Amino acid sequence: MPDSRVQSAVAHWAPRFVSNGVPLTDFQEVTAGVERWEDWCRAWSARAAIHEDLGRAALADGCRLSAGEHLTRAAVCYHFSKFVFVVDTGQMKEAHGKAVECRNLALPHLQPPGERVLIPYEGGHLAGNLRKPAGAARPPVVVMCMGLDSAKEEMDSSENVILARGMATLAFDGPGQGEGEYDFAIRGDYEVPVKSVIDYIESRGDLDAGRIGLWGVSLGGYYAPRAAAFEKRIKACIALSGPFEWADIFDRLPALTRDTFRVRSRSRTETDARKHAATLSLKGVAGNIACPLFIVAGKQDGIVPWQEGERLAAAASGPVERCFIEDANHVANNRVYRYRSQSADWMAKHLGAPKC
Repeated sequence: MPDSRVQSAVAHWAPRFVSNGVPLTDFQEVTAGVERWEDWCRAWSARAAIHEDLGRAALADGCRLSAGEHLTRAAVCYHFSKFVFVVDTGQMKEAHGKAVECRNLALPHLQPPGERVLIPYEGGHLAGNLRKPAGAARPPVVVMCMGLDSAKEEMDSSENVILARGMATLAFDGPGQGEGEYDFAIRGDYEVPVKSVIDYIESRGDLDAGRIGLWGVSLGGYYAPRAAAFEKRIKACIALSGPFEWADIFDRLPALTRDTFRVRSRSRTETDARKHAATLSLKGVAGNIACPLFIVAGKQDGIVPWQEGERLAAAASGPVERCFIEDANHVANNRVYRYRSQSADWMAKHLGAPKC
């Protein structure tokens, strides 16, 4: 019988894996073979390697589209090898490196293609993936904020619906996220890294810095509105299942999530992590959000209660559209058809994109 951590991962995240690109059969077969959490990363990396081999073979045969598809799938599987796997840093880093490598190999072969970018930030850099819709000279751009355990390598499915509507996407790893987790700890004042990202966008002549939207998933659903409260260059913001006050729900989070936050906030103990969690708050801040806001929450969310989204909606000073889904889980991953296209349409209208 699987241990409690494996059971928790399967129970909380099965729809997320599938909705973000992991084949259903892969999920079923890999998780059926894992009984100890300590074996999770190794098992998922083995499955990811199958997709990676297919991608490299396609590249060798000159089949660029197939290569991009296989390597993107490999990157997602490698990402889910390590996403909350903090019990073995060596294994985690190896899987993460493979996720980044596969997505980077895939980027030039995607439709539309992508570009790896490095954004100057506090004496170092934040890594991002930039994709632009085909034929667009200076498209609006949607900055994509990751969550606690998500990373830019997981974003292909969400990027594609935005790109199809004529907007560029810039998915980046912020402090404590993805490639940023090694150099920078989680910080509550996420407006600071977002400012660096927007400054970078302004430095490019191929993006319309006057039409910038912000999109955030899970803990990124806190980060995005937090940044929008301070960064007035943001024209519209989407918040997917984010907390209003992280500390208020910290003790009810899955143990894997609490442990991941402890590691990525560089807290020595869970008590220290709980104190750090109190710095992630929209209290007294959300009233400064004047741009249009689209809030998604699942009313069956077992991680971040949907009422956190209602708190945000009630506090924001600008126009708010709620998308609270009765039978949806965290980030409504079991009902993506109820919000993914709709939220992209909403963003396209607010950024003046040509398609919706």
